[in-house]
Amino acid sequence: MKHRGRHRRRRRGAALRAVLTGTALALTAAATLISTSQAGVGEDPGPLTPLTSPADTGRLRLQEHLVPGRSLDRLAAAMGRPVGVDAVLRGADRRLRAADDCSADDRASLPVAPAAARAYCWDPADTEGDWRPASVTTSGDADGAWGGHRVVLAGWTHSTTAGRPGERGLARVAFVDADDPAHLAYRWVLLVVPVDGGRDYRGLVSDVSGMVWHEDKLLVTTTSGGADALYVYDLDRIQRTTVDAPAVGRVPGGWSADGHGYVLPAVASYRFAAGPCSASGPPCPGALALDRGSAPDSLVAAEWTAPDGDRRARLWRYAFDTDPARPGLLATDGAGRVDAVEAYRTRAAGIRGVLSYRKAGADRASWYVGRLPGTQDGHGGLWRQDTERTRAAHCGADASDRCWARDSGSLSYWRATGEVWSLSDRMLFALPLADLDHSLD
Repeated sequence: MKHRGRHRRRRRGAALRAVLTGTALALTAAATLISTSQAGVGEDPGPLTPLTSPADTGRLRLQEHLVPGRSLDRLAAAMGRPVGVDAVLRGADRRLRAADDCSADDRASLPVAPAAARAYCWDPADTEGDWRPASVTTSGDADGAWGGHRVVLAGWTHSTTAGRPGERGLARVAFVDADDPAHLAYRWVLLVVPVDGGRDYRGLVSDVSGMVWHEDKLLVTTTSGGADALYVYDLDRIQRTTVDAPAVGRVPGGWSADGHGYVLPAVASYRFAAGPCSASGPPCPGALALDRGSAPDSLVAAEWTAPDGDRRARLWRYAFDTDPARPGLLATDGAGRVDAVEAYRTRAAGIRGVLSYRKAGADRASWYVGRLPGTQDGHGGLWRQDTERTRAAHCGADASDRCWARDSGSLSYWRATGEVWSLSDRMLFALPLADLDHSLD
């Protein structure tokens, strides 16, 4: 009860800033926007097809696994009292530069249409190495400001083939202080998993292609090919490391995290009940987003399929639990099982971003799907789909639908500001959802 009370006080004290405005970034090519009803599109994924049969929906079932509280307490007792997001932001040691101060190559990774309203490039030391960004979520997902701060979280994954063997595939999160839109700063936190009853931890080896912040929890995707679907982290349980070494875990003299000053230990995970994800089994989660327009709030997900393949991807959602004792966790039955409350198939492939949003007065939600190009290189496309139709932005003299960001990542809607946050392989950016819809009408 003490923890929940602290969370409620934080939420009551969180005051949203006014909606930030900005001039759309000038891009090198002008865009001509044409709806799919006006121009033929070879890659049109068509309307969504509902999935209702038990054979289809049963593959989406998850089983919840909670890390024992005694394991988390044992780890905290050994490492020191956990800290929160505020402590990480106070120690922010890197800066994001506004678009005008970024290189031409950085800016070329931004969407062509619609244009980003605000954009930032990372410290070059981070983008020039073996780490790559893929997912984003914000304190807007957590219901506004967090401890009085506007915060953006970006998930990065290390290459699985380059670098030292011990760091390959590791996952980390950039905690971005976004209070001042002209001066964004960030600090890295490594994602880890408690082992040996909380006496040690290992790095989470995962492609964090999707990430959602709900209540005090951070949910992230896991690497394709296994039964694990999601890992869950408690943002009040960030731990400081004490040894700056390449190892991850307990080392002589203290605790290390591959040079990172903080670690975030997992508190739960969700596994597919039907076993490892596959084309004929459960879907491999690729992108995640939060939908606050559903009742209750829900986690939406998109299946990862190869951009050059012809396999139809699945889109689905899980409801979040409304029990105050389980903030940020998914709704389960008495046996800890989680069933999808809605599911569809789409002909879209190579999905890297997904949103579900229902406009006021609309009879159905729209699903926004960001895709990689078929060559897995260059700018991708962004589509809006429902069960009746699909729309895309088109740009350039040839009315191409490859108008979205280069090597685009996930999507996150900040309801209070009306902004959609996303990222390319080089930049973090935001634009109004209204602009996105205008380009798709």
